[in-house]
Amino acid sequence: MNLDKWQEEVLATKGNICLRSGRQVGKSTIIGLKAAQYALETPDKLIMVISKTERQAGLLFAKILRNINNIDRKQIEKGKLRPTKHLINLKNKSQIHCLPAGDTGYGIMGFTIDLLIADEAAFIPEEVWNSVIPALAVTGGDIWLLSTPFVKKGYYYNCFSDPTFTSFHTSSEDCPRISKEFLEHKRNTITKAQYAQMYLGKFVDEVRQFFSDELIRRTCTLKRRTKIGVGDYGLGCDVARMDRDEFTYEIIERIRSDYLEQVENIITKDIPLPESTRRILHLNQIYDFKKIYIDSGGMGIAVCDMLKEIPDMKYKVVEINNAQRIYDKEERKKKLIKEDLYNHLKSLMENRKIKLLDDDEVKASLKGIQAEHHPETGRLKIYGNDSHVAEGLIRAAQISKEKSLNMWIR
Repeated sequence: MNLDKWQEEVLATKGNICLRSGRQVGKSTIIGLKAAQYALETPDKLIMVISKTERQAGLLFAKILRNINNIDRKQIEKGKLRPTKHLINLKNKSQIHCLPAGDTGYGIMGFTIDLLIADEAAFIPEEVWNSVIPALAVTGGDIWLLSTPFVKKGYYYNCFSDPTFTSFHTSSEDCPRISKEFLEHKRNTITKAQYAQMYLGKFVDEVRQFFSDELIRRTCTLKRRTKIGVGDYGLGCDVARMDRDEFTYEIIERIRSDYLEQVENIITKDIPLPESTRRILHLNQIYDFKKIYIDSGGMGIAVCDMLKEIPDMKYKVVEINNAQRIYDKEERKKKLIKEDLYNHLKSLMENRKIKLLDDDEVKASLKGIQAEHHPETGRLKIYGNDSHVAEGLIRAAQISKEKSLNMWIR
């Protein structure tokens, strides 16, 4: 593995570590290697990998396992002790656990930890740290934090300037694997604050959380149902793109004209578009959707085209992207832009007209949505890390308008 200079320094560093960086610089790559070496070289240790969601924690966990396999695969236990998606057992009695932190860290309590690794640590709720840090008290273990930055507050933000941590700050502009053309394009298409946070790895005051923690906590309370209701169902899809391979399906039921409930959140990974289209058809057999709202930007248009070839689906599919124009019965144009979609969902949440699933992926996606006003135009810009679930939800929530707008696409 050819390492950058800062990665070599991370590999050689002992004790607590806090990594702050732009996207795609290789922070999880080096921590995956460092954790593998630690597990192999120090017997009888318990290593805990956490993140806000199981999926995010699993990505780093998989890199650790891959590195152990490359360095010394004979140390990996087999049979009943073989690796699972939550646990790696080594013959030197060291263990690596992988768990979602959730909202409280309750599932992590009870462990005695020698090394805690937190991925996307800036997005982990404060209550989690109160639950997990005591697990290091007996061992005096180390903490490795890695993340793109978020707001200027909280445990991760404080740790970056804590003298008991060795802190590293790496910009995407310093990464030789990211092209200057790509960064120049991003610099010209997003705001300065957004670019500073996502690619320069800076904490930025102007960036604000769009959905407050309290609003998310109050809204995301539903458990998954075992029975199908009798209301109108809407499906919101955020289609996988070249730079992100998750395809999300968000199902919302309109129980009354003024009240919605989320029924399901489904995320698929590395699935070809024809198979994703078949998944939509299968879900339609179950829920008989009134409308299917699809992000038709980029590769999403192919999904729309495939569905519209099917007679029963033609009038259910509604394409919604940032430039889409929707017509009502009087032929009046309405440009439904991204900010409108997000503001509509937020209004439903604030007025208690929607309840969402108590699901870590749903809550993490909403928490990661940020908003800022452009310094010149004053226009609200909305964006976020891992926004795919939220992008599906803002589309599915349009089912609340279906009867009054009688929408169709031109």
